[in-house]
Amino acid sequence: MKYHPNRPYPKLAGVSLKKHHGQHFLRSDLVVEDMIRHVQLAPPAKVLEIGCGDGFLTGAILQQPVDRLWVFEIDPDWAAVVNAKFPDGRLHIFEENFLDVDLSRLGSDAAWTVLANLPYQVTFPIFHRFRAFAHLLVEGVVMVQEEVAQKLVAKGGRSLGFISLYFQHAFEFKLLSKVPPTVFVPAPKVDSRLVYFKPRVVRDTLVNEEEFWKFVRRCFSQPRRTIKNNLQSFHYEIAAVPDEILSLRAQQMDMESLQVLWGYLYLADNVTEKV
Repeated sequence: MKYHPNRPYPKLAGVSLKKHHGQHFLRSDLVVEDMIRHVQLAPPAKVLEIGCGDGFLTGAILQQPVDRLWVFEIDPDWAAVVNAKFPDGRLHIFEENFLDVDLSRLGSDAAWTVLANLPYQVTFPIFHRFRAFAHLLVEGVVMVQEEVAQKLVAKGGRSLGFISLYFQHAFEFKLLSKVPPTVFVPAPKVDSRLVYFKPRVVRDTLVNEEEFWKFVRRCFSQPRRTIKNNLQSFHYEIAAVPDEILSLRAQQMDMESLQVLWGYLYLADNVTEKV
């Protein structure tokens, strides 16, 4: 089924797909198989899915020996369809916006595996939720836009940004299969990518972490400008920083070099709340 942007969103199983929820339903068994084979689903595996749609991935997960599948589906119409389609005691569908959920209810010592075709417009907010509760996750495979996937794994170059470093600090990422628009209904306008991730067992210790991430965001505020110009625009005192660092652009730096730069600023007691 080919979708044209000037036509109404199509219907499946008599239910209208909703553009404002970013509903693009997967239709490839091969892609689903690729998602599942990259995670361990032996008992007592517990799986978390964000947005079940019409249950294409949900049904495949339930064919695995999982103990529990929790699905957060914002659309009550599709939640009802999937509940009726899969009368399985392991399946629990919550008609809730995942971004509003207190994930502590997953359990204090839970080890959940994430499998999901993420709504593209809220991929980064969802990953913020994953990061906040990374101790409850063991691993996951998610579908995201190709451009987003490249940002998540970037180590340098034009794709590298605050988002890359912020999430890489908490997770290890690996690119999996590239997925064309033709395997979705309706077809999105961009390519997609499967991304594997798992929480880091040990994260780098960051001095004054909250202020560090503000600093990193400011370094990338205008990527084409040098570190010197970006930091001066936020009134950092940079006199102690070597010129060879100040002449770089943020996308020429990595996490280690940014921590070195932060050390110059922090140890000089120059880091305060900036407007």
